[in-house]
Amino acid sequence: MASIFTKIVNGEIPCYKITEDENFLAFLDVNPNAKGHTLCIPKQEIDKIFDIDDALYLGLMAFSKRVAIAIEKAIPCKRVGMTVIGLEVPHAHVHLIPLNMMDEARFIHKVKPTEEEFRAIAKAIADQL
Repeated sequence: MASIFTKIVNGEIPCYKITEDENFLAFLDVNPNAKGHTLCIPKQEIDKIFDIDDALYLGLMAFSKRVAIAIEKAIPCKRVGMTVIGLEVPHAHVHLIPLNMMDEARFIHKVKPTEEEFRAIAKAIADQL
């Protein structure tokens, strides 16, 4: 069965898309640690990040770096943190989280942006690319 992220890639489930290319997609996390919390994924469904072949892995890191730089320009923060956990969705993904304090990296405290805020945040980040 396709993962929720594959369903997003295929357009079966909507997302707050930031950017994409032929291999990767970046979109806002709908259960964010902080405003601007973004997921970067390979479009190819691969469960574990270290199962990705080297070329695709390096491409994902370069893609994530571009998105992180855009996040830092669009969202007031001290830095953009990156983490890979991958237990909730069996599809490799990178979390890019605007950080002002360490708790925002802990996946314990969540923010609840409105639909309008999600759209505005996605546009603000996309405009920096």
